[in-house]
Amino acid sequence: MLDRQKAWELVCQYTQSESLRKHMLAVEAAMRAYARRWNQDEEKWGIVGLLHDFDYQRWPNPPDHPLKGAEILHQLGYPEDVIYAIKSHADYLPDCPRRSLMDKALYACDELAGFITAVALVRPGRLQGLTAKSVRKKMKQKSFAANVSREDIIRGAEDLGVDLDEHIQFVIDAMASIADQLGLTPVESSQA
Repeated sequence: MLDRQKAWELVCQYTQSESLRKHMLAVEAAMRAYARRWNQDEEKWGIVGLLHDFDYQRWPNPPDHPLKGAEILHQLGYPEDVIYAIKSHADYLPDCPRRSLMDKALYACDELAGFITAVALVRPGRLQGLTAKSVRKKMKQKSFAANVSREDIIRGAEDLGVDLDEHIQFVIDAMASIADQLGLTPVESSQA
């Protein structure tokens, strides 16, 4: 049985970075939203999103991430499909191709959630009113969030079989549902 609280405690045990924790929460929100859309196991999909980078801060180098985390999850008794989905979000593990809808959704949401966060952080309204069109415009600026792979975002949507603009808006909306947890609520303007 999957326990979200235990998964969150694992994230907190291995990840001190507040921004990385928020990234995992953002991916969790997107995964839960897709699970609801496609009548999948929302708890399982959410936990996959929540745990996908829990080992990254300690073991950032491939293939340690995500293999060290996979070992820990295996020892803790997590289901094999959860562990496999987390391993499959890494392009550099040739023996872990993305096969299931859950695997593909995690890959499609991971880079995109990071990029949406970067876009939201430069807007006074943060996630409020953010559109796929604005995100696509920022994707064309190579210097903006340069470490985020635009190719991975595009390939993720293609592999998942969803229109890129619809996918971007879907993930924005999922993240907006927990904007306060992500620190992405509108910035209050100071009144004189």
